[in-house]
Amino acid sequence: MSATKIGNKIVGYTVARPEEEKKAAAPKSAESNVVRMHERLERPEQLLGTTYKVKPPIEEHAMYVTINDIVLNLGTRHESRRPFEIFINCKNLDHHQWIVALTRLMSAVFRKGGDVAFLVEELKAVFDPRGGYWKPGGKFMPSLVAEIGDVVEKHLIGIGLMKKLGVDQSRQQLIDDKRAQFEAESRQQDAFAESPFPEGAQLCAKCNHAAAVLMDGCMTCLNCGDSKCG
Repeated sequence: MSATKIGNKIVGYTVARPEEEKKAAAPKSAESNVVRMHERLERPEQLLGTTYKVKPPIEEHAMYVTINDIVLNLGTRHESRRPFEIFINCKNLDHHQWIVALTRLMSAVFRKGGDVAFLVEELKAVFDPRGGYWKPGGKFMPSLVAEIGDVVEKHLIGIGLMKKLGVDQSRQQLIDDKRAQFEAESRQQDAFAESPFPEGAQLCAKCNHAAAVLMDGCMTCLNCGDSKCG
């Protein structure tokens, strides 16, 4: 080892350990270049947006929920789509205050990063003291806020941040069997069970078939064509 002449006054020193020298000399791994969601991440000029229409039967006007997503690490194996902000548009000004407060808080949580799925549970747990409502298809919503949570859940499932809840194959088979059994037991068993004519058709006095229905203001038989209007 050759000697090195030091011309300046020594004011301090540290001892380099072999492990630290190896770590400093090692090249940065590809993992260190992965961009993750955090609150200091600047908003891009363009985001991917999805708008959902919410029309509760208790409200006069529909609400439109828009969730904008940011795509991180585009084109790499670490590519992911994360919600970045949320907006709700509604003509009912009575909802304006709490809508603005809710969307700003939710957008801040989205930009914070980490697991944002807890928002779904919190929103869906909100109950309206005046009572909830039923959506088409038989799903009960305890409140308008809960339906917003349902929209957020649908969106997170769509972008892959949440898994769709469901039953396993064996339980689904049991449900299908029970449904088929119930439909078989409750099926109409009388003379009209296999009628090709609409349910509720009346007896035709001419052909004696339960095939007469009201058409254009007249009782018309769908079997023989007899009509009270001639």
